[in-house]
Amino acid sequence: MTLTLNPSIDAASNTEIVRPTHKVRTFDERYDPGGGGINVARVINELGGRSLAVYLAGGLTGGVLDTMVKRIGVRHWTVPIAGLTRVSHVVHEISTGKEFRFTPEGPEILEEEWRTCLEQLTMLDFDYLVASGSLPRGVPEDFYRDVAKIAATKGAKFVLDTSGPALKSAFGFGIHLAKPSRSELESLTGKDLKDPDTLVSAARDLVVSGTVEHLVVTMGHEGALLVSGDRVKWLRAPEVEVKSAVGAGDSFVGAMTLGLALGRPLGEAFTLGVAAGTATVTTVGTELCRRQVVEALYETLVQG
Repeated sequence: MTLTLNPSIDAASNTEIVRPTHKVRTFDERYDPGGGGINVARVINELGGRSLAVYLAGGLTGGVLDTMVKRIGVRHWTVPIAGLTRVSHVVHEISTGKEFRFTPEGPEILEEEWRTCLEQLTMLDFDYLVASGSLPRGVPEDFYRDVAKIAATKGAKFVLDTSGPALKSAFGFGIHLAKPSRSELESLTGKDLKDPDTLVSAARDLVVSGTVEHLVVTMGHEGALLVSGDRVKWLRAPEVEVKSAVGAGDSFVGAMTLGLALGRPLGEAFTLGVAAGTATVTTVGTELCRRQVVEALYETLVQG
């Protein structure tokens, strides 16, 4: 099961050049249901798994989001809210190859709404719960701590992909797997982690302290680092043509979690995550990884 507190309708398009004042005419428009947990669910389904996407949604755009999620075959459970679900936009500037990402902050969530979300989580059955994405306005910083506790009472594994105070407040409350980026871990620890030894040391400290069971640090084209117990594994991402970084982290989380849920060894699940994250950057805009590409990249990583 995945949880998304601040989902979005993700629009993506191309344009020749982005200029101020003038109309920026776009083409090749694409629309996808998005937000961390929804993206994770999309990837799990693409790779042959089964998921249930739980998310907050409201207004006319919330109804559109529900329709989009249903259309792509992802089972979903909507927690209604009064505010409008946000719409984000990614624009690829052909003349420079740059990508411009416009991400609204989204609606403010009422206390009764986020409390209803927690109540409904207690009613659902799951083996893994993946909470992914930032906290919207109105939701307390320790919200994911409460989610972790719910997962623990059900004997489920809790996977968390967020940043800042939301991540810090959840540490130490039964996180099975956390996946911060290197910059997010730097913000969390207050340390410069560009040096590999310093990065490993900081990650190991969190694992040894019992804050988190498995910690993965993603570093874009440099690949990722896995620290678990006494185990440290570096895996560099295969060289590919990068078209868009949108959803790469979510793809990593979805693939690795699916691998763990299927009983694959930790190292194999980690490799599958790297393959999925890499596969996603080869797709345009808000499109995510394709199973065939993920499997091919996985074999490349295993053989390499």
